[in-house]
Amino acid sequence: MNYRHHFHAGNFADVMKHVLLLRLIAGMQRKEKGFLYLDTHAGRGAYVLAAAARGDSLARQPEHPLGIGRLVSRSDLPPGVADYVTLVRSFDQQRGGRGDGTGHYPGSPWLVQLRARPQDRLVLCELHPEEHAELAREFALGPRAQVVAADGYAAVRAYLPPLERRALVLIDPPFEAQDEFARIVSAVAEALRRLPGAVIAIWYPLTERARLDAFIGELCALALPPTLELELAVAGPGSALKLKGCGLVVLNPPWKFDAETSPLLEWLAAALAQEPGGGARVRWLVEEKVPS
Repeated sequence: MNYRHHFHAGNFADVMKHVLLLRLIAGMQRKEKGFLYLDTHAGRGAYVLAAAARGDSLARQPEHPLGIGRLVSRSDLPPGVADYVTLVRSFDQQRGGRGDGTGHYPGSPWLVQLRARPQDRLVLCELHPEEHAELAREFALGPRAQVVAADGYAAVRAYLPPLERRALVLIDPPFEAQDEFARIVSAVAEALRRLPGAVIAIWYPLTERARLDAFIGELCALALPPTLELELAVAGPGSALKLKGCGLVVLNPPWKFDAETSPLLEWLAAALAQEPGGGARVRWLVEEKVPS
């Protein structure tokens, strides 16, 4: 495993993922009962954005200016986006930054930790030795977070069902392995077998459409609960950009999650566009049943 997310931290894909993650957390917290947050590929937890310009040995073009960098000075943020930007700015300031969100960036674990209630619990999995060491250091004193050096896919079997009987599982792998999609489908099947009502969020890159369509087909071959697919593209299909967009598949989304997030994605698509032809899409893979 060679992946280092700090080269990409704060880019448009992080913006999309983290805006939606915070909405999922808010949805889970509509109920007083606590829940387990299981992050299968947690990374190092926090990122110094200056490192994005260094790379391992050569200078790199940082990605955060086209992501969080486009939002921090805007005064027209929708409430769901403003909530995210406020949290990022606060985190940056607490770490000694200027509070403009461009110095220190919180990964998914820290965003959830900052919003977790006393009754909520975090299990953060990271297999990469260096990333795990940084993650463990970040959460050494955290009262509700457990950091484990483990294969996140296997962790689904180890930690579900939780004592709380409620869980939000984030599957956000580096997509380095050839069988990554197959492993995701297998993990989802296991998670549903152990906790059918688990909220499962799967992040994926928009690169090869054919491969992605095959993954969605394999996912839909499972006996899925209500399942929503959300996508954000910053460029059209003909663009030369390697990463044209990203998506999130959410199983058992909170009630009215689609109505809440659709306008946020439309706004982000316009705000984060890099080339013509992008946009946002929200569709049900398995329809949500309307309460009678």
